Amino acid sequence: MTLFATARAIIGAATIIVAPATLAPTPLFAQVAPAPIPTRPPDRVIQGAITRADHQSYKDAPFEVPTGTMRLVVAFDYDTRDQKTVIDLGLRDQHGFRGASGGNKASFTIAESDATPSYLPGRIDPGIWHLSLAVPNIRTGVTAHWTAKIWFLKAPEASSLPATVIDRGPGWYRGDLHLHTAHSDGSCESQSGKRVPCPLFLTLETAAARGLDFVAVTEHNTISHLNALREDQPYFDRMLLIPGREITTFYGHFNIFGVTEPIDYRIVPNGTVTFNSIADRVHKLGGIVSINHPALPSGEACMGCGWTMAGVDLARADAIEVANGGTIAALGGRADGPWSGIPFWLDALAGSHPVTAIGGSDNHEGTARKEIGGTVGRPTTVVYADGLSQAHILTGIARGRVFVDIAGDRQSLLDLHLRSSNASASMGGLLRRRAGEPLVALIDAKASPGSRVELLAGKDIVVTRALTEGPHVEVPIDLPPGRAIVRIVVRAVDDRLLLLGNAIRVDTAR
Repeated sequence: MTLFATARAIIGAATIIVAPATLAPTPLFAQVAPAPIPTRPPDRVIQGAITRADHQSYKDAPFEVPTGTMRLVVAFDYDTRDQKTVIDLGLRDQHGFRGASGGNKASFTIAESDATPSYLPGRIDPGIWHLSLAVPNIRTGVTAHWTAKIWFLKAPEASSLPATVIDRGPGWYRGDLHLHTAHSDGSCESQSGKRVPCPLFLTLETAAARGLDFVAVTEHNTISHLNALREDQPYFDRMLLIPGREITTFYGHFNIFGVTEPIDYRIVPNGTVTFNSIADRVHKLGGIVSINHPALPSGEACMGCGWTMAGVDLARADAIEVANGGTIAALGGRADGPWSGIPFWLDALAGSHPVTAIGGSDNHEGTARKEIGGTVGRPTTVVYADGLSQAHILTGIARGRVFVDIAGDRQSLLDLHLRSSNASASMGGLLRRRAGEPLVALIDAKASPGSRVELLAGKDIVVTRALTEGPHVEVPIDLPPGRAIVRIVVRAVDDRLLLLGNAIRVDTAR
């Protein structure tokens, strides 16, 4: 007997359909969906009908999950609610129940890393699964029709945590790209004052209170936190929660963003798992890679904290963490001290591949602290993006129109454009010009009173301007032939680094 025949035998009027590309949309769900469903047509549609004969009974609707499915998405709807019909929804795989949401969720998803609350994350084994339908009530004389749309997602489609957040469209978005909670080594004080693993929700509350638009929770080598992120995202509908991970090795740490798939992190000499192979996999899944705190010392005090990785192709790195909150706090609030990642970033920029400078608090305790670095949102990475979504934020970081705000001042701004006679470029871009061709720097900067802007070519200061001259500065500059890395920073009266902008690579013909 075929699967379709088996299905009809079990659930009577139910029919399994391979969805055509032109499937017409069904009416809006009466419930509020906990997360968006895919915009493409479903892979399967199951339909059925119930009558009074099904009152207070249970019915199974089988469907086949194909090999290679990484994420299962189900959207369920039925009619005659106005006549008090109730159909509750659950799910079974070959091993038992994966959850039941009753009538409170119009759609749900399950993956190995995460699942909609009411359902259990775990492997998506191929084979026959069952929708478990409970019918608490249907009136005499009523026939109710139900529809289940099912998607079988594979990489990279399955590798994100879909979220609905308030999107302001193109603009600057502020976030923290390096956070730890109880799912790795984050801790905080309990109600009685004991040191305990710190709940992830507390970190998110602190981030929201600081006015952040996005955060990436980056636990060490684990994806256990992704299920909590999925649960919390509907509540934090003004703040995008990006799945992250800190790949922690003996030879350095690096963050991966936008990926939910388990990834082997066990890098050893002459092994098959390398930085390059991990970066390639992350990029294939639609994520990006950032090297963390590369200038930290590495030894028994913090094994692998510094970057000593051999055989690394830096062209595979999308970003470098130039400002780390923990090191800033340890150095008394200075972001350009001996453990700064700025020199490592500048060396990487000397190659032909652009790489974006970012910051991260590396917070480990959820609640706010007094230090300028290390608490949530200090430092902040500020990204110009086309909108507040995972794809837009990650694309914005990769493009490089980004600045790092050391103190996490919501009013800060730093932007740089270069303009020649025939071309222009923004932070993260490349400008080609002829020797002797006029070149103008357009700077936008807002920071604390008394601050000054420095325009640099590599490590050399080209122009200095006090912010008292206004937030918009336009100055002519000249550069010698060859490649120049033009960038801007803002310093306080006491010379502390406040803001760091990304670079524009300038090629001047000889």
